[in-house]
Amino acid sequence: MEHWKRTIERANRCFMAGELVDAREAYLQALALAQVLFERWADADEAVAACVISHHNLADLHLRLNQPEESAEYLCAIHQRLLQTLQDPRLNPRLREAALRQSSKTYVELLNFISDHGEYPRTHRLLGDAAPQSPSSHYGAH
Repeated sequence: MEHWKRTIERANRCFMAGELVDAREAYLQALALAQVLFERWADADEAVAACVISHHNLADLHLRLNQPEESAEYLCAIHQRLLQTLQDPRLNPRLREAALRQSSKTYVELLNFISDHGEYPRTHRLLGDAAPQSPSSHYGAH
């Protein structure tokens, strides 16, 4: 956990300084750590939070780079990962419960993203008719 925290902090410093290439590299490293340790972290809530934070930070970075479709990919990836975790009976119940708690947050983030930036193919596939229709929808425009 400490290595992940230091990596995220370094990425955040780069992001705030406008060093977006370095920030992306550090965020990707943090994401890799969070994914590798997801099922092994002692604290299930921390494991899920690290994965969510890593994905959402990358989504924010891609918005800053004017790449909303890439941002949508990261938001969808973590929401889908949490939904899969919920349905996997072989996983620790604490991890599944943490995924349930965080999935409501990732769902809201996706809805906010769609409201602000329109739909993209992956958001449409993941949420289907649950997503609000945006008049400036990007779906089908690509």
